[in-house]
Amino acid sequence: MERTDWQQRFEAWLTAHHPTDDAAHDISHFRRVWMTAQRMMAGQSVDALVVLAACYFHDIVSLPKNHPERSQSSQLAARKTRQILSDYFPDFPESLIPAVEHAVEAHSFSAEIAPQTLEAKIVQDADRLEALGAIGLARVFAVSGSLGVALFDADDPFADARTLNDKQFALDHFQTKLLRLPDTMQTEPGRELARHNAHFLVQFMAKLSAELQGDCLGMDAQVLSRFQRTL
Repeated sequence: MERTDWQQRFEAWLTAHHPTDDAAHDISHFRRVWMTAQRMMAGQSVDALVVLAACYFHDIVSLPKNHPERSQSSQLAARKTRQILSDYFPDFPESLIPAVEHAVEAHSFSAEIAPQTLEAKIVQDADRLEALGAIGLARVFAVSGSLGVALFDADDPFADARTLNDKQFALDHFQTKLLRLPDTMQTEPGRELARHNAHFLVQFMAKLSAELQGDCLGMDAQVLSRFQRTL
């Protein structure tokens, strides 16, 4: 069976069995992660079906960010992925299921499970790239809004004199996680893309800083320089 056939079957199953109002973990997200993964697979000796399945089911369980068991989401997703593939896709090669499970459980930032295969590394990188750039920026504020988190601390937006707290201020998430992602990438294409997209977030921070100071046209050069050095 061609990969496009598997993709269509996975999307049909998700449409029927996994309706969600979580825009950060819907079918569009799974599809984008798969598209990014394909870019990183080019020229690599990998099992594309393992990567495809993991991309489409890696967030089949995604506990809210404020859930006490949030760090276990990917392990729960891995177990549910095995069940789904076994029960609903009996023609999926059974020998590949353990590799899919590992790629699913290792994708999570909070789980801190090191990917052991190239397929798992590609899935992890592709998913983390979704957290950067324009889509990542939109997701931060969408998720924070749903949790009732303030956009930023107007008196100290970049935590110069306070402790970072992304459970209180959405903008803090840039420093607590997003700008750290380029250093966690497992593949060279992933690192290159992550640095590129992280620069966009830094530019947003510099623009925000300028606007908070009454400059609607410029960027704060000090903020730009400060955070670019971290990438």
